[in-house]
Order: sequence, then C-alpha cells, then structure tokens
Amino acid sequence: MKNNLQLSEAAFKLDGKMPLRQAIPLGLQHVLAMFVGNLTPLLIITGACGIAGEFASLQLSLLQNAMLVAGLVTLVQLFAIGPIGGKVPIIMGTSSGFIGVFNSVASSMGGGVIAYGAIMGASILGGLMETVLGFFLKPLRRFFPAVVTGTVVLSIGLSLISVGINTFGGGNNAKDFGSVENLCLALFVLIVILLFKHGTKGVLSSSSILLGIICGYIAAMIMGLVLPTTGVTAEGAEYTKAWVLNWQKVADAPWFEIPRLMPVKPVFDMRAIVPVLIMFLVTAVETVGDISGVMEGGLGREATDKELSGGVACDGLGSSFAALFGVLPNTSFSQNVGLVAMTRVVNRFALATGAIFLILCGLCPKLGALVSIMPQSVLGGAAVMMFASIVISGIQLITKEPLSSRNLSIVAVALGVGYGMGANSGILANTPQAVQLIFGGSGIVPAAMVAILLNILLPKEKEA
Repeated sequence: MKNNLQLSEAAFKLDGKMPLRQAIPLGLQHVLAMFVGNLTPLLIITGACGIAGEFASLQLSLLQNAMLVAGLVTLVQLFAIGPIGGKVPIIMGTSSGFIGVFNSVASSMGGGVIAYGAIMGASILGGLMETVLGFFLKPLRRFFPAVVTGTVVLSIGLSLISVGINTFGGGNNAKDFGSVENLCLALFVLIVILLFKHGTKGVLSSSSILLGIICGYIAAMIMGLVLPTTGVTAEGAEYTKAWVLNWQKVADAPWFEIPRLMPVKPVFDMRAIVPVLIMFLVTAVETVGDISGVMEGGLGREATDKELSGGVACDGLGSSFAALFGVLPNTSFSQNVGLVAMTRVVNRFALATGAIFLILCGLCPKLGALVSIMPQSVLGGAAVMMFASIVISGIQLITKEPLSSRNLSIVAVALGVGYGMGANSGILANTPQAVQLIFGGSGIVPAAMVAILLNILLPKEKEA
C-alpha cells in the first residue's frame, strides 16, 4: 500500500515515465480546475449574441465542442506537431480575456448568429497572426525579460484572485451568493486540500486539489445541495433553492455524440477583426507570461526560446482551429499555471490524461454535464489557493534577478498605473472606445503594455 501511495519522481519531470494509476488523478484535477472556466466565456458570449434562447441546441453543441477542442489543443501543446507546441506542462482552454471585446462586437453588430459568425471569422485571422508571431518570437524575446514576464504573471494572478473569491461565494449571478452553505462548503474544500497537501505525502499530497473537490462534491450531497430542496420566501411562497444541482441536465444529455464542424458560418467583418487582432497580440504576451510562470514554478528555470515560440504558435493555431468548431479562442489557462506552481507536478503524460478526459467529455455530453453541474463554491475552495499561487510565481520571476532600482520602477509603475487602470476601468470612461476595449477589460493588458514600454525606454543600469 505504501508503494502505491508513494508518488513517482517522474511526476516532477517533463518526460518521466509514471504509472497510469498515478497519472490519471493528477491529470483529472487539472481538468476540474479549469472545467467551468473553459465553458463560462462561451456561455457569456452566446448569451450576448442571443444564441442561448432560440438556438439553445446550437449552444449545447458549442459547449460540447469547447471540451473536445481544449483537449486536442492541450495534447498539441504538450507533445507538439512540428514547430507547433512548446512541449510545456500547459493546459489549454477557452480564453476569458476576449470577453470584453466580443461583448462589444456582439453589441455593435446587433447580436444573433451573424455577430457570432463575425467573432469566429476574426478569431480565425487573429489566431493565424499569433501563429506567425510565435515563429518570430526569438528575436523579440529581449523585450520579455524576467521582470516583464514576471509582472505579467503577477497581474494575471491578481486579476484571478477576485474570480477565485467570487467562486468561493457561489459564482457569478448566484441568487445565494455569499450564503452560509456556500461559504462553509468552500471553506471545507480548502481545509481538506491543506490537510492532504501538508498532512500526507506522495500521490495523496500531489492530488490534494482533486481530493478536496471530490470531498466537496460529497459534502454538497450531504448538505442537500444535490437533491431538490425548497425554501420559503418572506411572503410564504415556496421556491427551489438556486444552489440545487440540475440533475435533469445530466439525464437529458446523450451518452455519445460526434461534434459538428463549423456549426456557425464564419463572417469576416472589420468591426470584429480590428479589435480582435489587437487582443491576440496581448494574448501572446500573456502566454509568454504563463509559460514563463509554469516553467519557473514547476521546474525552477526560465523557458527556452523554442518552448516560448512553440507555445505561442500553438496558442494561435489552436484558436483558429477552435473557431472552425464555433469555439472561442483557446489559450494557456492561468488557473492551471497556479496548480503546477502549487504541486510542482509537470509530467506531460499525467497532464495528457486530463486532456484525454476533456476529449471524452466532448464525445460524451453526459459525462461533461455531470462535471459541469458541480457547485461553484466547491471549485472556489480550490481556486483561491491556486490563483494566489500564480501571484507567488510572478514574484519568483521578478526576484529571479536582483531587484534593482530600474526593475523596481518597472514593476511599480506597471502594477500601479497599468494594472490599476485596467482593474478600475471607470477611469477610462471618457477615452475612445478602442482604448476602453483594449485596456479596460482587465489589468493584465495595460500592465503588460506598461512593463514592455518601460523595459524599452528606461536605461539599463551600469554594472558596478
């Protein structure tokens, strides 16, 4: 029994050979960490385009495709096809960074399938542009030293902490947000994770996130969050509590279904193409930060030129491939960067088992539905810890070199002005709409831009 629980050293190596019984739980916890986040952007944008109502069946097909595409693109990122793929321990998924731009496109084009098709057309072109950028990344790498990529990773972590604590309380638009049930459930998951992480060794310790989520799921059943439960309003009317899991969604989902190619016809419209192309440039910087963060956090070294170039190229081509299936751009998932930083498990085979599970979810909608109905607060208990780990990875990157006066200024101004501006987008209310779209979505974009600009403009300090 002891040998079974002793985690193989291969788990902490990119190409180590490890038993399947150990690889599966390590890969599965990566999927659980990103599963809801992989589907949420699609739900938001299809809702903005009005596809959720009249075209509900189309929306379900797109959700199914999102899981399949994420699994396939992850495998390419892990093992590479020629120059496409960095062979790095990165999980790929539907990007939330484009939500602001896509919402604006949907609004300006009046919504509907045509607007969604324009988003797909722009994503195809933007992905191809990022792929080309990846091939020329080596001569551009001097613009991304540790202080810049570290600042980007740090801003990614900071932006995700609010997402994590929001999930901790029950998730976006939850009627029971912040309820005692949600808070207790999330806190229980966090405590279980800490107990397994620091109270055990080997497989149990490295699978702490998965075990915490499983225990949380069981706790949700015991607490009555799974079976239909009713409450009573102040007026005495009965209602079904918002946090009840929708088991009907699982019952209605088919066991097997082949995903549809081009469920939405791409439309090439300049109103969508221009802002989306700009966002793909920013996404490339974010991916460089994610890869740098995962290599620093998981292997304690900087990413190589080949890893960064292949990773960004996969980011781009994967996004174009996703658009052919009606799925939003696929990029490196920062949530999983935090998970790698926390567990230091970088084995590509282990992560590949998670990618295969995603593909199975794409082929078996019932399996995907079973995971998708998990209470948000269960994931929140794990998310707050993982997202904070990304912040730590950013700090490690920034302090990899001596924190000189120049580097300190880059980090301080990028976070203070750049991240602060993006995190409080109201300050941009009187600026042109293009500026609001690019810099007002999150703090990541302006922080990255400021860090890159200051790294170019500020004179390098002379060695003593």
